[in-house]
Amino acid sequence: MQKNVFPLLIATQLGISEKYVAGTLALIDEGCTIPFIARYRKERTGGLDEIQIAAISDRYEKLLDIQKRKETVVKTITELDKMTPQLQERIDKCWDATELEDIYLPYKPKRRTRAQVAREQGLEPLALLIMKQRERDPEHAAERYVGQSVASVEEAIKGAQDIIAETVSEDERSRQQLRNAFTRQAIISSKVVKAKADTEEASKYSDYFDWSEPLKRCSSHRLLAMRRGEAEGFLRISISPDDQEACERLKRHYVYGNTACGKLVAEAIDDGYKRLLKPAIETEFTTLSKEKADEEAIRVFAENLRQLLLSAPLGQKRVMGIDPGFRTGCKVVCLDAQGNLLHHDVIMPHPPVNKRTEAAITLQRLIQKFQIEAISIGNGTASRETDTFVKDVLAHKYNVGTDLKATTAKSGAPEVPTPQVFVVSEAGASVYSASKVARDEFPNEDVTVRGAVSIGRRLMDPLAELVKIDPKSIGVGQYQHDVDQSKLKHSLDQTVESCVNSVGVDLNTASQHLLMYVSGLGATLAKNIVDYRREHGAFTSRAQLLKVPRLGPSAYQQCAGFLRIRNAKDPLDNSAVHPERYQLVEQMAKDQGCTVADLISHKEKREAIQLSRYVTPDVGMPTLNDILAELEKPGRDPREALEAFEFDKNVSTIDDLVEGMILPGIVTNITNFGAFVDIGVHHDGLVHISQMANRRIAHPLDVVKLHQHVQVRVIEVDHRRQRISLSMKGV
Repeated sequence: MQKNVFPLLIATQLGISEKYVAGTLALIDEGCTIPFIARYRKERTGGLDEIQIAAISDRYEKLLDIQKRKETVVKTITELDKMTPQLQERIDKCWDATELEDIYLPYKPKRRTRAQVAREQGLEPLALLIMKQRERDPEHAAERYVGQSVASVEEAIKGAQDIIAETVSEDERSRQQLRNAFTRQAIISSKVVKAKADTEEASKYSDYFDWSEPLKRCSSHRLLAMRRGEAEGFLRISISPDDQEACERLKRHYVYGNTACGKLVAEAIDDGYKRLLKPAIETEFTTLSKEKADEEAIRVFAENLRQLLLSAPLGQKRVMGIDPGFRTGCKVVCLDAQGNLLHHDVIMPHPPVNKRTEAAITLQRLIQKFQIEAISIGNGTASRETDTFVKDVLAHKYNVGTDLKATTAKSGAPEVPTPQVFVVSEAGASVYSASKVARDEFPNEDVTVRGAVSIGRRLMDPLAELVKIDPKSIGVGQYQHDVDQSKLKHSLDQTVESCVNSVGVDLNTASQHLLMYVSGLGATLAKNIVDYRREHGAFTSRAQLLKVPRLGPSAYQQCAGFLRIRNAKDPLDNSAVHPERYQLVEQMAKDQGCTVADLISHKEKREAIQLSRYVTPDVGMPTLNDILAELEKPGRDPREALEAFEFDKNVSTIDDLVEGMILPGIVTNITNFGAFVDIGVHHDGLVHISQMANRRIAHPLDVVKLHQHVQVRVIEVDHRRQRISLSMKGV
């Protein structure tokens, strides 16, 4: 039970070189984070990416759990005085959790079973005699066991059969045989609970009122839907192979002929299968199928979240954020280029108030006063109406006597270019506005102002704003509340950490919440950095991080490369080059007869570097190539540029839709069965996976990505259920 077998086990499972698995595990044991290992330790991992390193880390955790479980198993069996050298060897060599539990099952403490009662009555010898099937008259043999605790021959034989039933059900061979049957032919069935069949709440599960299909073909989203219906009390789910065939296969191993004893063993097997073995394996497959469905749903959720977090940012611009609404009006905030709140207001351009002229005057005044460069409108209620109104204001369609250009010329202020207008997802904005993070940021503002600020900021930098919101509330993924919550949190935290570190963080402007996800930091050190910044002013070098309370050399090593300092004295402080390699870059510059700044600004000097001269036992070509790429574009943002988008002006509600229409849309969510697309009618349409391409595709992610601009054709509109079916084929 030693960890030195882990590299080989993991390498075999994942198809990765044992050498690099061992190197990765050593780094994990040293306390290195996945982003740090992937970015700065490529020589030791063979250039494994974050996904591979995360897979190694997850398998490592599972093996550690199995090792801990093995210690419990050995301790229990030893205390029962039933440990043998052969059994110890089997346990030592076992690294499969299911197999380990099979080995342990006969020795595992359990509640008092019928078989245990029979053993206490001294009937185990009779059970063994019957199982051998050499006794011609089992009833005669059973007479010897009738006495004080056993009232009759029938009771003795029944007790012996209980022991046989449990013995067969706990036998590893029996369990594995039935597992194979479940794997090959199990059918998952769903039936409605009759007492609730006619309720409105149950109707959403009507597809599964009488449903069955092979378990191995049941998709993640269907299984999770059925399990949700079961949890809510509307459905009953079962998983079963062909019971008769499964029982007959068991009997072939244990029944040796058509004898009296053979018939008793067969009866015991029927009882044990129905009462013990099948329920146990069904429970096992229920758990395994749920885990598999969870993993798939979590994988899709994590990929959606990654794409959302890495959405194109507008950058540092002066932004107006608008949270649209009808009755309560539109909440308007003005932000500076760093996202600080400068002003907030409310306009009422829509019914029932309809103060459009007054609203237009307010917008024009705020745009001029705060030199607004872009306008961000939430995509919720009244979004299309607000988008149209704002664009009409910018086009001077309201004769309000405050034309922007005229006002600008009169005041002598610089002319304000017409701001670009963007519609952004407001999913999770209300969750943020009521959160502790929002209260700490804006203790004197109400939730409506905080929500509008979030809408404005997520245009400027989606990553920096969305990390403040629980990923489950952002509105991507499928059945996120039905999957294993600890596994979901682990995966989403890894995803957020990966995104934050792949982009890099401005050390002098990042919020405490964003800093929390930087490699090697966490909540305490993030707070200490913000406190230090507040007390001592902006950081001027990465080395200053070592002055932050409790931020020691180990944390500095993990975080420094991912933190950027704009306009730092050392230009490498605004790059992804790690401080441990500064001396190497300085040597490169010296060898070229220039400064590091010259090396960054002059392509010919970089091209003249012979990287092979700088290879050492610790620094190989992967690291050197990364350094050279970073010198070419220090601190570059890997995210794409932001593109403006407009819905079809002739379509604003579901009633405007006609089958055959071709419309522009934005992908808002991706699931296993298709992608949801916003076409500007307040109800996202579904492009089923079968309607995504003129070829067979394995997953929607092979064709689309989140926030992608697409063209779709309307193929069906269900007004009663407010459902829209779309197609991307041939569009």
